[in-house]
Amino acid sequence: MTQTTTRVLDPSDLDAALAVLDREPVANAFVTARVRIAGLDPWRLGGEMWGWYEDGMLESLCYAGANLVPICATPRAVRGFADRARRAGRRCSSIVGPAEPTALLWRLLEPSWGPAREVRAQQPLMVTDRLPADVTPDPYVRRVRKDEMETIMPACVAMFTEEVGVSPLAGDGGLLYQARVAELVGAGRSFARLDADGRVVFKAEIGAATDRACQVQGVWVAPEYRGQGLAAPGMAAVLRYALADVAPVVSLYVNDFNTAARATYRRVGFQEVGAFMSVLF
Repeated sequence: MTQTTTRVLDPSDLDAALAVLDREPVANAFVTARVRIAGLDPWRLGGEMWGWYEDGMLESLCYAGANLVPICATPRAVRGFADRARRAGRRCSSIVGPAEPTALLWRLLEPSWGPAREVRAQQPLMVTDRLPADVTPDPYVRRVRKDEMETIMPACVAMFTEEVGVSPLAGDGGLLYQARVAELVGAGRSFARLDADGRVVFKAEIGAATDRACQVQGVWVAPEYRGQGLAAPGMAAVLRYALADVAPVVSLYVNDFNTAARATYRRVGFQEVGAFMSVLF
């Protein structure tokens, strides 16, 4: 009979955890990037990393921080993680990850954690490893400078509020969110096009980055500029930076109901390779 167990990982488990994360470098880019920077110490990582073992071998992971994220999680592992999450009580603002294990995790947690504010059951995961042949990158899209935080911040807040349905300024007055935006600007992973008055008309960030894959997030066009064909050239420009400077594969995930965005991403060469699911509280 298979012996199974789940436990909180510690810094001595780093190599084993990275070996699991590296099995799916695109899907796991967000968590892999955090672990490579912070290791497995919960205080530095911003949450615990739970490990699922079968016969002494680490098979699956679950990141338990601001998000609950199942990683390479088998159905048995998901059940183990759900038991631990139920006992701990909900401390996350969302559950997010590959659609199948995330759906099972939510099914098991919903009786005690529900109701959710919103469930996005199918969010296509899209990837590309090349620039589009027929979309010219927007020459006006560039890296946001460190002295432009006041310029980019309102656009980031507008995008987040539109996308998630709540303001990132709620709760702590936006301190954590501002720090995250500043981190991406400082790392050269925030991109924008400004109009003649210095206002943001297009923006996007490379939110997670490893040496194998990176993930674009926060794609936004100012409402008054929508429908003018800025999104595809803007995305092509971000892709050019990403492929040249960050990683050989670029990914993103998008809401299935956002047909305009999906069409734009397909136009610049992204292809659907799977699906994510998000449960928002």
